[in-house]
Amino acid sequence: MEKPNVLLIVSDQLRYDCIGFSRKYPVRTPNIDRLAGEGAWFSNAYTHIPLCCPARQSLLNGRRPETFGSLWNYDLGPPIPALQPDSYSWPRELQKTGYATAYLGKWHVHPTFDPTHYGYEDYVSLQDYKRFRDERYGAAKYKNGFFGETDPVPVEDARTHWMADRTIAFMAQYERNPSVPWHIRLDFDEPHLPCRPSEPFASMYDPNTVPKWDNFDDTFTNKPYIQKQQLLTWGVENYEWPDWSPTVALYYAFISQMDEAIGKIVDYLDHSEMGNNTLIIFTADHGDMCGAHKMMDKHCVMYQDVVHVPLIIRGKGIASGQVREEMVYNLLDLPPTLSEWTGFAPGEFQGQSLMQLFREGAPPEWRKEIVSTYNGQQFGLFIQRMITDGRWKLVWNPTDVDELYDLQDDPSELNNVIGHEEMKDVVDRLRNRLYEILMHEGDTMVANPWMKRQLQKGMKL
Repeated sequence: MEKPNVLLIVSDQLRYDCIGFSRKYPVRTPNIDRLAGEGAWFSNAYTHIPLCCPARQSLLNGRRPETFGSLWNYDLGPPIPALQPDSYSWPRELQKTGYATAYLGKWHVHPTFDPTHYGYEDYVSLQDYKRFRDERYGAAKYKNGFFGETDPVPVEDARTHWMADRTIAFMAQYERNPSVPWHIRLDFDEPHLPCRPSEPFASMYDPNTVPKWDNFDDTFTNKPYIQKQQLLTWGVENYEWPDWSPTVALYYAFISQMDEAIGKIVDYLDHSEMGNNTLIIFTADHGDMCGAHKMMDKHCVMYQDVVHVPLIIRGKGIASGQVREEMVYNLLDLPPTLSEWTGFAPGEFQGQSLMQLFREGAPPEWRKEIVSTYNGQQFGLFIQRMITDGRWKLVWNPTDVDELYDLQDDPSELNNVIGHEEMKDVVDRLRNRLYEILMHEGDTMVANPWMKRQLQKGMKL
């Protein structure tokens, strides 16, 4: 049986609701939408940790970062271990089965060892792009910091499109030897702040017409104080929507620019002999606040803005036009899925193979909840654990008030109903289930008696 090629595209800090296919906000992503329409779109995909390094390390290893000590980004905050090259890495196992492998774009897995130490034969880095750009245009000079601005470089030489061209070059190389299957992973750094799209994308969205986030007017009533503190930390405590809308417009623009680059890759693939035998996966490591709840970036919160992410899979055997509503992990579920699809040796995976969802017959027994974690970052070590069953979301904040949101009646997560007496059964059920899952999956943070007492017994004032 012919083994499928695997193209994995990972975006950095991309919100679920900022893909056109989500039908939520007016972001133009025709190429990503086309992939969704031709394959399976997962409407309940979640990241297991909304932070770059731990999320990316987990994707390679197939387990939660807490199990191997990667709690936050190794390059910000107190020193922390990174996933070591001698750890299990599924691309290495894939390579052992005869696959050609290449990695392009953002890495952020280890400060010293690059992708060639984890199973990738070739590597094109962000630094490679920087050298190209500096030689052609000189060192970039920007003035607006994390709030973004227009990139003066023509879009054909912007990082999105340069990386797309390098990706196409690898596919053209592999096409000359069709007997060898291949895996390419392309990690866009976009739309991670600061958003700096090139023209014509930089002018695509008028800040005056960008709709306000549904949750922008949060008052933070009965919510952890650290959320207000984040506004002060970033200096945005007095920002109103007219202050935020130019940055949101640039965020939209960066996504649309990335979408065009993805379109170039998919067009090349579909016009080649490889298109029918290539599995395409598109997702993101996590989302971005970008002014939602008046907040910046992604720290110290478990709002849908950062944990709910896009996931699309297109390939042979996947019926087009599917909208899957199962609760899935966009990163933890990919290693077992690819192991089953391509035949490499599995590790001690903590996800489930999505292949089960594409088989005919009765639907499989599938998880009923999603758990996401957070351990702190450059603003201090603030631990959070989140569980959702799709309707209710509980956020356990061991050092502050907990949060409970009704995602059906309050999708903007404005009203924390944790203290409502009528919610007691819901809270107890979610607390106990969260404890069971964390213990089962090796999260040592809940193993001590004080944390067990607080979480399992609900001992919080």
